[in-house]
Amino acid sequence: MKLRKQHKTSQLVTKIVVLSLFVTLITLAVVSYYFLGGTPFGEFVNSTLGKFFNIFELFKNNWLTIVQSIVIILFFWMLNKLFEFLLVPLVKKRSRHSTFWIILTSVFKYLTSAIAIFLVLSAWGVDTPTLLVGAGILGLAISFGAQSLIEDVIAGLFIVFEKQFLIGDTIQVGNVRGKVTSIGIRTTTVEDIYGDVLIVNNSDLRQILNTSLNLSPANCEVYISYDQKLENIEQIIIDALPRIKEKVPAIKEGPFYRGVQKLDEHGVLVRIQGRTEDIEKYQALRDMNREVKVIFEEKGVKFGFPTVNINEVDNKEVKTK
Repeated sequence: MKLRKQHKTSQLVTKIVVLSLFVTLITLAVVSYYFLGGTPFGEFVNSTLGKFFNIFELFKNNWLTIVQSIVIILFFWMLNKLFEFLLVPLVKKRSRHSTFWIILTSVFKYLTSAIAIFLVLSAWGVDTPTLLVGAGILGLAISFGAQSLIEDVIAGLFIVFEKQFLIGDTIQVGNVRGKVTSIGIRTTTVEDIYGDVLIVNNSDLRQILNTSLNLSPANCEVYISYDQKLENIEQIIIDALPRIKEKVPAIKEGPFYRGVQKLDEHGVLVRIQGRTEDIEKYQALRDMNREVKVIFEEKGVKFGFPTVNINEVDNKEVKTK
C-alpha cells in the first residue's frame, strides 16, 4: 500500500509539472504576441512558440472548423454514453454474461473513437482516403512486429465467446488462485485473497483451473472419543444439520453427515460436508467448525485426542527349590 501511495504521489507531481510547463509556455506566447512584438525576444518567441500557442489567432481564423470538431467529439461521446446506458440493464440481468457486454462496449468505444478522429481530421482538410491507405499499410507493418499482441487479442475473443471463465469466477493460473476482476481484449486481471492483482496476457492463459463451474465441498472433520456410543453421536449430528445450515448461510447445498472417516489413535473421525461457492469455502469451513464445537459442548459430546496405551510387564523372579 505504501508503494502504491508513493506511485500515485509521483504521478500527481509529474502531472502538475507538465501542466505548469504547458501553462507557462502559453502565457509566454500570449505575452510575447501582444506586448513584446517589436523586440528581438518577442520576434523569436512569435516565430517559435507563437506558431503553436497563438490560441487567439488560431480561433479567429479557424473558429468554424473548431466548432465542427467540438460537435463531432461531443456527438460520439454522447453516443458512447447512450450505448453504455442501454447495456446496463442487460449486464445486471445477465451477470454471468457481463464479460461479453464489457468487451462489446470496449470495441464500440474504440470504433467510434477512430471514426471521430477521421471526421475531425477531415474537417481540418486532411486527405482522409490517403490517410486510410497509409493507416492500412502502417497496420500491416505493425502486425508483423506485434504478433504477440494479435495472439492476445485472438485468445481474448476465444475466452469470451467460449465462456472458458467469466468475471467473478475463481480460477487458478499457475500458483495464483483468485477472482477474475476483468477480462480485456489483451489482458485478464485476477485478484487473490490477499488483494494482490495478477495481470496476465490472454495468450499465456493455457492451463486454467476454473473452480466456479461447480460448488466446492467444505469438509468439517472432528474427532470424538471411543468411550461414547457412535449411534448417539450420529443422531446428535443429524439433528443439528438444520441449525448448522441456518448459522452458515454460505452453504448452498447441505450440510450432510458423511459418516466415519477414520479410526486411529486420536479417536473416531466423523465428517460433515457442505457445498459452497469456492470463494466462500474457507470461511464456511471456519463457521462450520465453530458451530460443531458449540453443539458438541451443549450436548456433552467428548472430543477425541491422542492416546497412548502403556503396558507394564511385571517380571517376578520365580524361586525354584
